[in-house]
Amino acid sequence: MYEVKNFNAKEAKTIIEGKLSRFFGVTGQEATTDQFYKAVVMAVRDILLEKRNKYHQTVKKAKAKRVYYLCMEFLLGRSLKNNVFNLGIEKSLNEALASFGTSLEELYEMEPDAGLGNGGLGRLAACFMDALASGDYPAMGYSIRYEYGLFKQKIVDGWQTELPDIWLPGGEVWLTQRADKTFTVKFDGHIREVWKEGGMQVEYFDYQEIEAVPYDMMISGYGSEAVSVLRLWTAQNKHKFDMRSFSQGDYMRSMQADNEAELISKVLYPSDNHFEGKSLRLKQQYFLVSASLQNILSEHLHRYGTLDTLPDMAAIHINDTHPALAVPELMRILLDDNYFEWDTAWNITTSTLAYTNHTVLAEALETWAEDLVSRRLPRIHGILKEINRRFCDDLWKRFPGDWNKISRMSILSHNTVRMANLSIVGSHSVNGVSELHSEIIKSSIFRDFYEYTPEKFTNVTNGIAHRRWLNQSNPELCALLNDCIGEGYAKDASRLAEFAKFDRDESVLKRIGEIKRIKKEQFAEYAKKKQGIEIDPNTVFDVQAKRMHEYKRQLLNALHIISCYNALRDDPNLDVLPKTYIFGAKAAAGYDMAKQIMKLICFLAEDIRRNPDPRIREKLNVVYMENYNVTMSEALMPASEISEQISLAGKEASGTGNMKFMINGALTIGTLDGANVEMAERVGEDNIFIFGLKADEVDEVWRNGYNSSSYYNHDAELRRIVESLIVGFNGCSFAEIANYLLRKSPVADPYMCLADYESYTQTHHKMSELYRNDPTEWNRKSLRNIAAAGYFSADRSVRDYAERIWGLKRLDK
Repeated sequence: MYEVKNFNAKEAKTIIEGKLSRFFGVTGQEATTDQFYKAVVMAVRDILLEKRNKYHQTVKKAKAKRVYYLCMEFLLGRSLKNNVFNLGIEKSLNEALASFGTSLEELYEMEPDAGLGNGGLGRLAACFMDALASGDYPAMGYSIRYEYGLFKQKIVDGWQTELPDIWLPGGEVWLTQRADKTFTVKFDGHIREVWKEGGMQVEYFDYQEIEAVPYDMMISGYGSEAVSVLRLWTAQNKHKFDMRSFSQGDYMRSMQADNEAELISKVLYPSDNHFEGKSLRLKQQYFLVSASLQNILSEHLHRYGTLDTLPDMAAIHINDTHPALAVPELMRILLDDNYFEWDTAWNITTSTLAYTNHTVLAEALETWAEDLVSRRLPRIHGILKEINRRFCDDLWKRFPGDWNKISRMSILSHNTVRMANLSIVGSHSVNGVSELHSEIIKSSIFRDFYEYTPEKFTNVTNGIAHRRWLNQSNPELCALLNDCIGEGYAKDASRLAEFAKFDRDESVLKRIGEIKRIKKEQFAEYAKKKQGIEIDPNTVFDVQAKRMHEYKRQLLNALHIISCYNALRDDPNLDVLPKTYIFGAKAAAGYDMAKQIMKLICFLAEDIRRNPDPRIREKLNVVYMENYNVTMSEALMPASEISEQISLAGKEASGTGNMKFMINGALTIGTLDGANVEMAERVGEDNIFIFGLKADEVDEVWRNGYNSSSYYNHDAELRRIVESLIVGFNGCSFAEIANYLLRKSPVADPYMCLADYESYTQTHHKMSELYRNDPTEWNRKSLRNIAAAGYFSADRSVRDYAERIWGLKRLDK
């Protein structure tokens, strides 16, 4: 196990003083909190650099296989707390900082959340970087160093407004520029095939050159030798400043090339509801894979002298379809730059690449207009056509005459490039992220491919970095766990199972309730500080925190709240369990219906808050937390008592928020969707609250023709809720949402909120009755959830990938 030697409080103080003096020209008595933050980060970064260099030598000596994880986003959150915890230097740093009159807690607040991700996809990638390092696996992640993250959410009159997410001023201190690893990426231009003595060669001319400059961020493992490196590419103009245009006074033209280049790494997920947005997204995706693969292959050649051994020494992972262009780009490098013949290059490519699918929504499977690809990436387009031609030739031999199947499986079809099809064809492994999800993709969206190559398909259920979401976020619960089962679960989450034997210990159950109360009070203070919102810790915290999307059904939750509000307006003395419903979510900038649902929740919250009857306000509160991010989640998850995981069955691939709630003792109300299915299996159905249609039942209802109005006509409560939507809240009618539920063309209520409503409300009633009447049993179920959560650790997920997909070995001593 790695140890940070000589890093006691005295040594820490000396290092911090040295950083303050050298980089800021101040003493410890003169330094600002921001200067202390940056000095401490520099000290931690030096430790990580030393640790990485030692581990690099271990990997080099062992000639070990490495994994390279390609993802458009890494939702890291704050890095200081995580690295300090994983390195085990918290005590020394706090003692040193105390002598300066500050503390780590103060410094943590100086760090912005790294603006490199959106939701579950990016957070999973970040958790995996932590888990890979903690497992002593040689690993690098690759993404883009976005100048601005997704966006900073500001809610104005209930409507989401997107502001720039400015994270680099406080975040770039973690980044180390690697100018020695710069590569050139080419766009546009034309291709010419020329036959020369060595065979056919491709000449590329009139292209635009963009320089990819890497910045490294290091992520320490816990109790391990390894450090994961996240390499982030920034785009800049390769050619020199246009001095001629500048001298002639054409200042805009002199800057044009710089601006066009820098746009590539400017913003995560630019809106793509116009041509320029689509073009920029495509350029971002190719920029990421081209720079990354050039880097990976050049280093492999430097180490081993040949690319023939690439599949033996490197596993390259395509996380969702955004990096799917890795398939033709790897072929391009092998064919054009290293002169492999096609079949050999294809064998190397498919043996090296693996693909994780993250969605069962057919409309979410990424596609590009073929003419856009041919214009922006002419050589890649040519390679795609040849991959597709050879693949379709093989399909014709396997399924002669079945044009429909061949058309569905084709990579290029109807002027469209299908990135999921490309990822499957170009990879040796395809996995879903929960058992249910993996079965659904085999039986539905990828059924043709599963019948064609069933051996490619497997499952790896998602996991979370449990040290961040439990040890760092909930030290009070960890103190109880340490007393009961020791501290070994931090390294091996499966040891949480030992906690189950305390489910009849009255003192432990009582303490679980007390800890939850502490975390609720802490979050109430957090909400007051961040948004000026009052939350009563005496109410039940019922939380739905995830990306705002129709299929995640925040609307179903809102319909239930409207029903509760109507009942209390009828009788403010109604004997109900007081609840605070907490939402946290961002909607995609161009997603109008998601924004409408968000506005409904915000206006409903305000209407309740303004109700003149205090009896209603004491029993019902709705809070929408603005600009939900990782740091806010770390405060919210431990305070939550009810976890809303209510997506329409068959639509959520896995979810990871459900696991974070679970490990902190919240009880889940959810459908049998995504990882909820496995959570129910592991904790027992008596300790999770399942409602609604199952995935196969949803399919059957659709086949028979779903009619939302039949539920509306037969349920007086639903009719009143819809009427309430039309009348509106806080002076605003939501007739458009009522129309969406009943009359929208072509399908009303596409995610079956009305079909599942009765089951949902009945299950809520059951949870409320348990909470009110038997708090000991509630805490017992909470304990059992904590004990069963160990399986859902990212450490286990990464181990599954390493053993079953990547062929990776641990390099611990």
